Amino acid sequence: MNGVLVLAGTPIGDVRDAPPRLAVELAEADVVAAEDTRRLRRLAAALGVAPPGRVVSYFEGNETARTPDLVAALTGGARVLLVTDAGMPSVSDPGYRLVNAAVEHGVRVTAVPGPSAVLTALTLSGLPVDRFCFEGFVPRKSGERAARLAEVAGEPRTLVYFESPHRLAASLAAMAQAFGADRPAAVCRELTKTYEEVRRGPLGELAEWAAPGVRGEITVVVAGAPPAVPEQFTDEELARRVAAREQSGESRKEAISAVAAGAGLPKRAVFDAVVAVKRRDGQPPS
Repeated sequence: MNGVLVLAGTPIGDVRDAPPRLAVELAEADVVAAEDTRRLRRLAAALGVAPPGRVVSYFEGNETARTPDLVAALTGGARVLLVTDAGMPSVSDPGYRLVNAAVEHGVRVTAVPGPSAVLTALTLSGLPVDRFCFEGFVPRKSGERAARLAEVAGEPRTLVYFESPHRLAASLAAMAQAFGADRPAAVCRELTKTYEEVRRGPLGELAEWAAPGVRGEITVVVAGAPPAVPEQFTDEELARRVAAREQSGESRKEAISAVAAGAGLPKRAVFDAVVAVKRRDGQPPS
C-alpha cells in the first residue's frame, strides 16, 4: 500500500506562525525531506518536537537525484513530510518534482497549510487583490529580465515577485522601464520579522530608494496595467478610412461596418462622421 506525501508550510519569519499540525507531522513522519536539515532541526526544537523519522536534505542541488529515493519510500508505504526553509513547498522552492512523481505513482498528496510570503505581501501591499499572478524570481541577466517583464507589461492583474536584496535595485529599475516609472508598487521586506517593512510608491521612486542597498527577504508587488484608453478618432480619420475601403471595392455599407468594428465604435457613429465631413467639404451626403 502506498504511503502519503505531506507538504507542510513553515514560518516565513516568526516561529509562532507555524501551523499546529506541523509539530504533529514532524512527530509522525517516517521521512522528513527538508531544504536545510539544520534549519529544520532548529525549527523542530522551537516547536518542542524531535523528529523520530529519517531526516534527509531535499534542495535545488539534489532534487532530481533524491526524488526517486523518496518515491520509493512513498510507494513502500512511508509517510513523507516535505518542508522548505520558509513558506509552502513548491512555491519557488523545492517540491514540484516530488509532487509530480508522487502523483504519477498514484501516491496520495496532502498539505498542512501555512504561511506564504506571496499572500502576506499581497494583502499588505495596498494594491488590488481580487486578481493576481505570481511571477517568481525575476531573471538575473538583464536581457532575459527585460524580455520577461515586457511579456507582462500589459497584464491587468496585480503581479507578485520574489527578489534577492542585492538584485532588488536593478529589478525595480527594469520594472520602471518596462511598466512605467509611475506604476504603483510595494516592496515588502522581512515579513513577520523584527524589522518588517513595507515600502509603497511608484516604481521609479522605489528604484531610487533601493539603489543604496536593501537587506532581508524581499517580495515585490506591482499593480497591474491600467485599462487601455480607447483611441480617439476624428471625423476626418473615420471618413478617410471609409473612403479607402470604398476605393478598394467595398460598398459604402461594408466599409462603414468594417471601420466601425476596427475602431470599436457603433456603425451609426462612423456613418455620421462620413456625413459630417462631406457637409464640411460642401459635398452632398450620399
